[in-house]
Amino acid sequence: MMHGNGAWDDRELYKPIVPPGLGFITCIASLHRVKKKPNDTTASTYSTMATNQVTRWVTNQDGIENLTKETIPMPTPAKGEVLVKISAVSLNYRDTEVVNGLYNYYDKPGTPKKPLVPVSDMCGTVVSVGDENSPWKVGDRVVSTFLQSHLTGQVYPEHLATGLGKPLDGCLQGYRVFENEGLVRAPGYLTDEEASCLPIAGVTAWMAIHGMGVRKGEGETVLLQGTGGVSVAGLQIARAGGMKTIITSSSDEKLEKAKALGADYVINYRTSPDWEKEVMKITGDKGVDVILETGGAGTLYKSLDCVAFGGLISCIGYVSGREDKAGEARVNLNLLALRRTVTLKGIINGPRDRFEEMCRFYEKHQIRPVVDRVFGFEEAAEAMKYLAGGSHFGKVVVTVE
Repeated sequence: MMHGNGAWDDRELYKPIVPPGLGFITCIASLHRVKKKPNDTTASTYSTMATNQVTRWVTNQDGIENLTKETIPMPTPAKGEVLVKISAVSLNYRDTEVVNGLYNYYDKPGTPKKPLVPVSDMCGTVVSVGDENSPWKVGDRVVSTFLQSHLTGQVYPEHLATGLGKPLDGCLQGYRVFENEGLVRAPGYLTDEEASCLPIAGVTAWMAIHGMGVRKGEGETVLLQGTGGVSVAGLQIARAGGMKTIITSSSDEKLEKAKALGADYVINYRTSPDWEKEVMKITGDKGVDVILETGGAGTLYKSLDCVAFGGLISCIGYVSGREDKAGEARVNLNLLALRRTVTLKGIINGPRDRFEEMCRFYEKHQIRPVVDRVFGFEEAAEAMKYLAGGSHFGKVVVTVE
């Protein structure tokens, strides 16, 4: 996937709060902020009469420091659409690339960079529907899908044209009109901040592990690279599914947090640069069944050295580099895949029906996404910089007020 939101070299700044019970960590640094309650159905939540303006952040794709705010008239949903009051958005590595003008993988040559509203992931409340036959009603809590038209099956270029946060305007704004099919019902037990973490990090991790069919789970092993949003979500999903988990980080403190989430084995890749050998030792030279490959150029060949025969490497991101170092002599990828009959699978999020499948799994196991830090709407640029700095464990969220 071209928008993995893990960070390979991330430092530790914030100590999480560990609630009793299942041991899932929800670390909210800005405790003075009031969190939206699930299923809050007070009339004031849904009233749009108090304002006829929408405040939003806009980027010219020329740097985080150049993010600007603007106001536009309140939109009205047409038939087949709903107006959503956005409560919280979560940030992904892709969002920083978009804002910095680096996310150009699907742009046609010579395409000018146009101003747009960044950020793809949100949780909010329906405040107006476009017609009486809408599947949504006023007061429904919803989360966005990343590719708005990708409802089922394989992703295709026409789906990429409906990506939130590029090429379509995203969710870093107070209100937004969505097509009916571009939303999923938010799990009722999650806060708005937690639910906003599901669209990319949660779905990507789900597809990385279960995209080729629900795995048997028991007896299989998953390797998670780093402690960003996708990897931490993958750790939670794998653990809930009965799989053994190995996670890597350059921070011992973050590895301790991973243990608190239920990681079976942890590896500090700074102190153990040949971490692939450690993985083979842990697995008795069998290798791991699934790898969430978020590193890219700096990690893929190591992953190929510790994947099990018939294993799956889900390619998600490239935070350790996009290109191989010049002059490096390496065995051809074809041979490396052949020698252990490996499946190398690129992941671009997942369709809406798999998102709903994942939500049912989350509900069953009461999984709560890990929120590292919450920023206010006025602090959106600071939140972007914080994410880009790689010091987070899990997700970074911006509340929209």
